[in-house]
Amino acid sequence: MTTYKILGLMSGTSLDGLDLAYCTIWQEGHTWQFGIKKTKSVSYSKEMQTQLKDAILLSADELLKLHNSYGTWLGEQCDLFINDNGLEVDYISSHGHTTHHQPGNGLTFQVGNGQHLANTSHHKVVCDFRTNDVALGGQGAPLVPIGDRLFFNKYDFCLNLGGISNISFEHNGKRIAYDIGLANMILNHITRKEGLDYDAGGNLAKNGKINPEMLNELNELEFYKLPFPKSIGYEWFIEKVVPIVDGTEDRMENLLCTGIHHVCEQVAIQVKANQKKPGSTLFVSGGGALNDFLIETLQEKLGNSVKVIVPSKQLIEFKEALVFALMGVLRIEKKTNVLSSVTGAKRDSSSGVLFLPT
Repeated sequence: MTTYKILGLMSGTSLDGLDLAYCTIWQEGHTWQFGIKKTKSVSYSKEMQTQLKDAILLSADELLKLHNSYGTWLGEQCDLFINDNGLEVDYISSHGHTTHHQPGNGLTFQVGNGQHLANTSHHKVVCDFRTNDVALGGQGAPLVPIGDRLFFNKYDFCLNLGGISNISFEHNGKRIAYDIGLANMILNHITRKEGLDYDAGGNLAKNGKINPEMLNELNELEFYKLPFPKSIGYEWFIEKVVPIVDGTEDRMENLLCTGIHHVCEQVAIQVKANQKKPGSTLFVSGGGALNDFLIETLQEKLGNSVKVIVPSKQLIEFKEALVFALMGVLRIEKKTNVLSSVTGAKRDSSSGVLFLPT
């Protein structure tokens, strides 16, 4: 039995920062096990936040420069984390940061050059997990459902509330997963306009009232009517959502309250549509799980037939980094780590590219 000591890296659409999770991962029989041993979150400076947010506007050569410099920065953060904690690391498994996601055009791009990361950290790196699936005709997203299936299969539904909300569940022996729609992306956009990074615990939203016109406009977005598999990226948010939010004149508290009700209504619609039995369990992770008002609102909209399960703070915050660590292990073992039932690709794949330090 091989136990992998692997450092998983994740940077999500909410642009909060970089999550690092040092994990042990091993297989007992047919069951995969994990331990999260050390974690760290590195907040982005305002400058880096802006750089990553606006990367979509860069020329090709400027984008590649960012790809390299961000890869070097990731390597520096890993080197610091490993040395500070005296860690033994077999591999670093990095998601990078998605700047472009247009699967309909056969395009997805995550900055964070693997060679720069490997050279700076002095460790072997697995990264670029989405490109292969898109080349196979898939959405290249969501990827976390492989972790839901292998690590968290005792729950009926796994919901991730990052910048975007996505869900996964078993259906006729296959894992189904897709982006539901908005989560922290809309809430953080509202608070950042007022100079706040986020609404801690949803306390501001809790003191707000629903803006019915804005709620209706958000609920009517075309994406919600599309069949799965489906995914969205920052481009969709900028084009379709920002005009609605910025075009609504109201107090920040009311905008946040409306945003939360919208997120929860869309999640509830999907859970109820796919629920097979009363008393189902919905396992919630991602930054949105720390928003108490959001979780209360979600439970309200689901009623008694679905129990919302919020795990430990460590698992909420580092589940995605853990899953990318798992994806790295599966790639090293040449086992499936991207499911075509989730992405719509021609076939399952073992995706990711290995970079050796020089």
